[in-house]
Amino acid sequence: MKILQLCNKVPFPPKDGGSIAMNNLTQGLTAEGHSLKILAVITPKNFIDIEKLPAEYRLKTNIEAVFIDTEIKISEAFLNLFTTKSYNIERFYSKTFEQKLIHVLKSEQFDVIQLESLYVSMYAAVIRRYSKAKIVLRAHNVEHKIWERSAEAAKNPLKKAYLKLLAKRLKKYELKNLNTFDAIAAITKGDEIYFKKSSNVKAIETFPFGIDFKNYIENNSPQEEPLSLFHIGAMDWQPNVEGINWFLNNVWEKLHAAHPSLKLYLAGKNMSSELKHLNKPNVVIAGEVKSAMEFMQSKGIMIVPLLAGGGMRVKIIEGMSLGKTIISTSIGAEGIDCENNKNCIIADDEAEFIAAVNRCLSDKIFCSEIGKNAKMLAVKQYNNADICRRLTQFYQSLTV
Repeated sequence: MKILQLCNKVPFPPKDGGSIAMNNLTQGLTAEGHSLKILAVITPKNFIDIEKLPAEYRLKTNIEAVFIDTEIKISEAFLNLFTTKSYNIERFYSKTFEQKLIHVLKSEQFDVIQLESLYVSMYAAVIRRYSKAKIVLRAHNVEHKIWERSAEAAKNPLKKAYLKLLAKRLKKYELKNLNTFDAIAAITKGDEIYFKKSSNVKAIETFPFGIDFKNYIENNSPQEEPLSLFHIGAMDWQPNVEGINWFLNNVWEKLHAAHPSLKLYLAGKNMSSELKHLNKPNVVIAGEVKSAMEFMQSKGIMIVPLLAGGGMRVKIIEGMSLGKTIISTSIGAEGIDCENNKNCIIADDEAEFIAAVNRCLSDKIFCSEIGKNAKMLAVKQYNNADICRRLTQFYQSLTV
């Protein structure tokens, strides 16, 4: 099949959850023998010069990209208040991108056009005019739920009200446009159920994030630092920022008092200046690391203190694949078929996080078993080749 992958950011190099999820599908679908082309948005946060990407990748994907200034602008955000449109979606519309898409559709015929997230869904109408391809929404999450949860977590009344407005408009847009797709490839079972209840789309199935396990063979892996916690994730994603601030303000000082030698490592791109200059005992700001895999292997227990968000946490699956013990909130572990105290540890408040860390540090056998079971789960359920094989069958059923 010929597949056009329409991406809300350049998926290579795969450095954050969204780009990793998109790139893994790219690699898996091309491995299945499909002819794939990528048309992506270049954003200020993810500014990539595609001419500098590896030649092999450019040849494999025939990638093209258009810059869209998606930065939040106070004047535009203010004027948007007097409309009924979703500012989240509007920021991703560009006439130049639309013209590039039309050129691509006129030049080539595709069997399937895969929209990576709701943020490129406004181009579906253009696709209908210029292509007979089946349009599939690759739903990385139910978008408006992330904003609803962020609004719930916000302390400032004005911020809370504004986030509620954004969530309300995004939900309206999301529900209004679901039926424009021929199919929806959800990333979690919970999202699949939601989309089935909220739309008339007949073809909806779950295809979770997958791992290429050849990349996770622990040869020459760095020595794990025993008394250490770590978090890794894009720090320009608000739920990560909110979660880490909560952990630092409510959990870390109590843990440090109980375990003076314990260290906390924070890694991820686009750290705020506040975090970069954080002065808390035994907190190490690693920032953007060269190899996420080596970083995770070199540290002890992974924490995911998310209070908002949706879809599936890619970094949790990656951590599981490396046999890491993971302590996460229920929201952080959402969409992952894990079981508390078997292959992950769920902690939803300050006391539960402290108790979970204390148990892991005092009971090495328990901690080790959690990691081993996590790896077994990842191998069994999140193999990228298996997932892309099922996705191929799903796409073939649409084009019969």
